[in-house]
Amino acid sequence: MARVTVEDCIDKVDNRFELVLLAGHRARMISQGEAITVDRDNDKNPVVALREIADETLSTGDLKEDLIHSLQKHVEVDEPEENVVDTTPEDELGNDAIIMQEETPEAVTFDSMSEEELLAGIQGLVAPEKSDDY
Repeated sequence: MARVTVEDCIDKVDNRFELVLLAGHRARMISQGEAITVDRDNDKNPVVALREIADETLSTGDLKEDLIHSLQKHVEVDEPEENVVDTTPEDELGNDAIIMQEETPEAVTFDSMSEEELLAGIQGLVAPEKSDDY
């Protein structure tokens, strides 16, 4: 089979730089033992990766998501917080019982400062004393 070029793949992935990232990621996946979806024909992994993208045997969206996931250092899972519900019958609680209610978040407010107030605050700062340490 003839060699694949970037022009063969550019209609599948619009951005050349993104194409290089995706093909490089797929080539690393192949070198780690992933099954290939096209015939190798004595080609190296980057060429096989480009041929897979050109032939659309892989979903570029899935490949992109896998690339993003592999580059993430910290994956934050957005899970809802559990509300504490008191299931004790009222007659066992007595009159002193405190029923837990869902707390409402407080509104966040920011202090505003005019430019004059900021300049006055900066001018009022005192430089640290010099020492032999630095």
